[in-house]
Amino acid sequence: MTEHFDALETRSPEERERALLVALPAQVAHAKANAPFYGRLLADVDPDTITSRAALARLPVTRKSELLETQRANPPLGGFLAAQLSQVAHVYMSPGPIFEVDTAAADHQGAARAMYAAGFRAGDIVAGMMMDASARALGCVVVPGGVGNTELQLDAIAAIRPSGYVGTPSFLKILLDRAAEQGRDVSSLRRALVGAEALPAVLREGFRARGVSVLQCYGTADLGIIAYESDALEGMIVDESILLEIVRPGTGEPVGEGEVGEVVVTTFNRAYPLLRFATGDLSAIQPGQSPCGRTNIRIRGWMGRADQRTKVRGMFVDPAQVAAVAKRHPELGRVRFVVDWVDQADVMLVKAEATRPASELARAVEATVQALCKVRGAVELVPPGTLPNDGKVIDDIRKIEA
Repeated sequence: MTEHFDALETRSPEERERALLVALPAQVAHAKANAPFYGRLLADVDPDTITSRAALARLPVTRKSELLETQRANPPLGGFLAAQLSQVAHVYMSPGPIFEVDTAAADHQGAARAMYAAGFRAGDIVAGMMMDASARALGCVVVPGGVGNTELQLDAIAAIRPSGYVGTPSFLKILLDRAAEQGRDVSSLRRALVGAEALPAVLREGFRARGVSVLQCYGTADLGIIAYESDALEGMIVDESILLEIVRPGTGEPVGEGEVGEVVVTTFNRAYPLLRFATGDLSAIQPGQSPCGRTNIRIRGWMGRADQRTKVRGMFVDPAQVAAVAKRHPELGRVRFVVDWVDQADVMLVKAEATRPASELARAVEATVQALCKVRGAVELVPPGTLPNDGKVIDDIRKIEA
């Protein structure tokens, strides 16, 4: 049994980066030529110039809200599809509603590597439907299932004896708890790949105590799998099929290694290309390489939401405005708006890191906040490194009693 899915997982980082940047201009050109949304968005962009991460960072990000808006305005799929409808196998609906598609291509969900890292192999029987195509791409047999019908699924587990589970950790716990209550035999389950929810350490340990080894993956319905754990349990390894950036929330500006920011992904999916797709999730690049031998970059997993938009005194304040304030004053480091409820009124404090705090700078920042956000905020300048590295630029700490 080999430890890795293929040689791509263990190639040198330099080789991987070259391959991604060689493929990037062609994918941009393909999206521009075949997906009407990107044809409009990139009308003035020469794809042949997008040959570096710096060049990619100059392209606009695409947000989930744009998917919703354009799909409503331009049915059926808003101009994101870069293939003929005859090539689409399924159309899925997620909250919004937003529609996602897949094709008949093997492993269209991009989860085969994640499942392989979790121990799934050809011939395994897998309970779950969440990553059906990926399981079949590995040669696994899939027992369709999902949240609900717990008793029927326990019957199926007892009768078919699957060795693995793919789905949410909460439903796996429900299955195991119910089986224990009723004395049902689910001992065939030895491994699981879970996602879509948090996996606290105590829950993972609880599964392990029941004989089930559980690893987690991170992805979205639009993009498929973005990153996944290996047995090393040191961060999440980015999938080989995507180009990942971490950007400052509210902007498309990449941040440095270790800095918390929003996860932005460019896919190389030909049927449904997404360029610089902002997930709305926070994470950070984890330095170094995984002890498991996989050499791709790692992220620290899901660290919260980047869309921190809130209303202050009747006016919306969002991360893009915080970024605009910081950009107007380059002498500032991290900037954070702290919103509180004091004496039955909204109060906003602007905390900003500055190497040389001065009252003149504080007054200038306060004026900028008023001009850009239309809301007053007192400014507190603090030494560099004072504000947490958590990606949070708007901290709403209001506790309003009814």
